[in-house]
Amino acid sequence: MPDNKVKFGLSNVHIAKITETDGEITYGTPFAMPGARSLTADPEGETTPFYADNIKYYIATSNQGYTGDLEIAMLVKEFFTQILGQKEDTNGAIFESADDVNARFALMGEIDGDVKKRRFVYFDCTATRPSAEMNTVEESKEPQTDTISITMSPRSTDRAIKAVIEPNETNQAVYDTFFTKVYEKNATGSV
Repeated sequence: MPDNKVKFGLSNVHIAKITETDGEITYGTPFAMPGARSLTADPEGETTPFYADNIKYYIATSNQGYTGDLEIAMLVKEFFTQILGQKEDTNGAIFESADDVNARFALMGEIDGDVKKRRFVYFDCTATRPSAEMNTVEESKEPQTDTISITMSPRSTDRAIKAVIEPNETNQAVYDTFFTKVYEKNATGSV
């Protein structure tokens, strides 16, 4: 099967909370974030040239991950409670406090292609609280969205930043279970 020539569409966004204990990272069960509109990921790091013999003799680059924005129709309760550290009371009200502690998480999703759908995971992310925008209804109802700024960093345990997988004859079982658990290098069908 030929490789994709183009990519389009974003769907199946999932989040899995990170717990780090004694230098070991574990991921919680991924939860869905329906209503994905867009994800931007701008590279972080720098390029440093070394000059010798009157030329750029060597160029060093650093990869510090990405920063960007995730736009969602509306953030789900799990994001506020598990990731932003907000508390839910017995009536289901979500309380934001100055003492809330944000958690790190893995960000997973799917991008359509002209031939195959690619699934991706950023292994170690942090996010900001969404900005609030509410408007009155005028002539037409224009849906408002939630946008969060995300930093996708190298994972502390192995410096992994991101993985991308397309289905093929040998990895179909892994591909099919991609959103049930955060993918790790050389995973098998039981992921």
